[in-house]
Amino acid sequence: MICLKSSVVLRRSITVNKENTEHQHHANCCGNNNSATGMPIEEKKYQDPVCGMQVSKSAEKTARFQGIAYYFCSASCVQKFNVAPENYVKAKRVIGLGKIPATTTSPIAADRMQQDPKGAHKDPVCGMSVNEHSQHQTTHNGTRYYFCCASCLKKFDSDPAAWLNPSQRPAPKAVTKDTIFMCPMDPEIEQVGPGICPICGMALEPKEATAEEDNSELDDMRRRFKLSLLFSIPLLMISMGDMLPGISIHNFLGMPLFNWLQCALATPVVLWLGLPFFERALASFKSGHLNMFSLIGVGTGSAYVFSVFALLLPDGLPPAFKMHGMAPLYFEASAVIISLVLLGQVLELRARSQTNLALKALLGLTPTTAIRINKDGTEKEIAVADIVLGDILRIKPGAHIPVDGHVHEGHSYVDEAMLTGEPVAVEKNKYDALHAGSINQQGSLSMLAEKIGKDTLLAHIIAMVNQASRSRAPIQKLADRVAAWFVPAVIAVALIAFGIWAWIGPTPALANGLMAAVSVLIIACPCALGLATPMSITAGMGRGATEGVLIKDAEALELLEKIDTLVLDKTGTLTEGKPSVQQCVVTKGEDELKLMSVALAIEQRSEHPLAASIVNYIQNHYDLKQQASVLISDFKAISGKGVQATVTGETILLGNPALIVEAGIDFSSLQSQITALQANGQTVMLMANKQRVLALFAVSDKIKESSLAAVQQLQQQGIRLILLTGDNMPAAQVIAQQLHIGEVHADVLPADKFQFIQKLQEQGRLVAMAGDGINDAPALAQANVGIAMGTGTDIAMHSAHVVLVKGDLRGIAKARALSVATMKNIRQNLFFAFAYNFIGVPIAAGILYPWFGILLSPMIASAAMSLSSVSVISNALRLRAAKI
Repeated sequence: MICLKSSVVLRRSITVNKENTEHQHHANCCGNNNSATGMPIEEKKYQDPVCGMQVSKSAEKTARFQGIAYYFCSASCVQKFNVAPENYVKAKRVIGLGKIPATTTSPIAADRMQQDPKGAHKDPVCGMSVNEHSQHQTTHNGTRYYFCCASCLKKFDSDPAAWLNPSQRPAPKAVTKDTIFMCPMDPEIEQVGPGICPICGMALEPKEATAEEDNSELDDMRRRFKLSLLFSIPLLMISMGDMLPGISIHNFLGMPLFNWLQCALATPVVLWLGLPFFERALASFKSGHLNMFSLIGVGTGSAYVFSVFALLLPDGLPPAFKMHGMAPLYFEASAVIISLVLLGQVLELRARSQTNLALKALLGLTPTTAIRINKDGTEKEIAVADIVLGDILRIKPGAHIPVDGHVHEGHSYVDEAMLTGEPVAVEKNKYDALHAGSINQQGSLSMLAEKIGKDTLLAHIIAMVNQASRSRAPIQKLADRVAAWFVPAVIAVALIAFGIWAWIGPTPALANGLMAAVSVLIIACPCALGLATPMSITAGMGRGATEGVLIKDAEALELLEKIDTLVLDKTGTLTEGKPSVQQCVVTKGEDELKLMSVALAIEQRSEHPLAASIVNYIQNHYDLKQQASVLISDFKAISGKGVQATVTGETILLGNPALIVEAGIDFSSLQSQITALQANGQTVMLMANKQRVLALFAVSDKIKESSLAAVQQLQQQGIRLILLTGDNMPAAQVIAQQLHIGEVHADVLPADKFQFIQKLQEQGRLVAMAGDGINDAPALAQANVGIAMGTGTDIAMHSAHVVLVKGDLRGIAKARALSVATMKNIRQNLFFAFAYNFIGVPIAAGILYPWFGILLSPMIASAAMSLSSVSVISNALRLRAAKI
């Protein structure tokens, strides 16, 4: 009897690859093997790679190449090595973990994971998503709260009210006086302490990533925006109310009260709530770097000053300034523009704070405390900051590893998804490398601390994400480039118009000159120019959201249409990323239900991550309620091969083919099938007694149903596709062949991915990176456009610029189509904005007066300004119906 079953799958070999065994100085081969019993540490000798001498460690005579430390006899050898290290050592991956396959956590370990992207609960301390199975839970005032780790639970228990009510939380730690701040848009601008960038006008932020969050600027802008609405909305309703039939607010109030009420409502918005913009505008004129704030300051300032002058001294204005004998006021225009700019600042600062969430989440991977084993064998909990090199640390099941080092004693499986992105945990034995932030699953370990603080691999990942995120350009970049010449040109035209009218204009010459200058400044108001890009971006992002494509910043939307290279992660991006049985073959004549009962009982005792896939498969595909209980004895896990147990006096083996061969059991009749499955990248598990094979299980990482169609769409668009994965080359090639991807790079770690993206960019490529794991975060942030799977980790989604909510790669093609439509819409908007300005500014200056006697009044200028804004908004809204 043969049964074939299908489900989602895992494509990995569980055999530990022992390649790269040549001597290189890395954590798991050159670490000090001292113990907690106080044994003396023998000094390790190293070979100088330049002259060959045997030397000891020396901080002054050390150099690093691709993450590996080398030691030298003299400064001369260090200098020679630094000039051309590849001449002295064999090039190697940055972090020497070997080609170790990866793995999925077991159901028990999953409960101990730091986060669950699909979890229905939010950790009230750090904000991460967790599920109801988290072992870190507490009840407060009758409500159950769930946490990602013991540290967050401890913080919450110390003061629940503070974490449930943000207003009661302690203020963020103040940055030290010597902290370096930099501009995220102009990285060359650095200074000690906070301030404003003299080039673009943005607020500076700390150069180094910290766990503390300072949202004081965002809070200030949000408060200013909310307050501005209290004044701007009534002002807009009052000033525009006369346009509604049957309503005449100025007749009801009387014109003097009507005008003073407008002034009273607009003044706090312009002079108080908009003060930061005028300060930045003034700074831009002082520095000579005119930007968006220059336009805002000139436009709103001119409208407001003119309105105040017209209110206080209406008789000082010539008749051309007046309509029906009354001077026009522009209080509502100045106030509404300030409110819109405040809204833009809130959206921008919120986006910048979301970028910082990625860094905060990475920093949160390291626990705050660790358990140190003293020389007398006693154990003490200490702060991670107190760990010193050479300490022996206890790593309990479910705990995060605090520093880099190697296994001193013990055996376990460690979830290294942050490094490899692979769903299978890695087996760890004595001397194997361990890295900060990874998660111990079942067994208890002791480890030797070899790298701490900023020297750990996790710290390097954080630094790379920080570096890449700092290079992001804000939404206003395009407008700022335009403003650099547009603002001086408008001001020059206004001054020239005033001078010409004052020199040769009809009487009253000065008043007419002032009217022309003000009209020029009013019609050149930045409202339309400021809305041209954000309105299209907002509409485009909304359209993308309806298709499951979340675009997190404007630059990504702009660059997507220009992308010529797409780098794809494998696990979780092209594949499902979940371990499960793909095929089950039961030997003819065997009792299938009885065999499944035995397999279930055995695998439920196994700690190996692949055992979980067999357990899940059997539970989901077989009804075993009528089967008798299976009594297991003499259970034994055979490292790297499988498990063995006794069932009612009969020895049962369940593991890889090597285990069956070692037991002397013949399975030649299945050899061709096993070979075919392995050729397709599947892992084969055999179940046997001492005489014959009873069943075969094949697991693999199933390709997503949408992946092939997505790859074909992208190739048709002429995009170069590259598969870049931490998995081994055979497994990667199987996926690449099935999806017809010609370029494959395997066994790649986070630093390699980051550097690979950099090299492509150095070649002039515009690169998009699609990934889903913590290990992809640096590359996602460095890429011109980072694309994360919504089914992946929170950190990857925070680091990326685009998130595919459903994890469907066809969303990339949709995002590119949306980018094309949006950029076309932006160009149209800019054309409308500039067309109005370039036609209106000369008319406002009086260029038509000598021939037609036409002099544009500020009221007409204001109408033209409003018309340009309406055109921009209406055009942007067309994106809601765009076909992508």
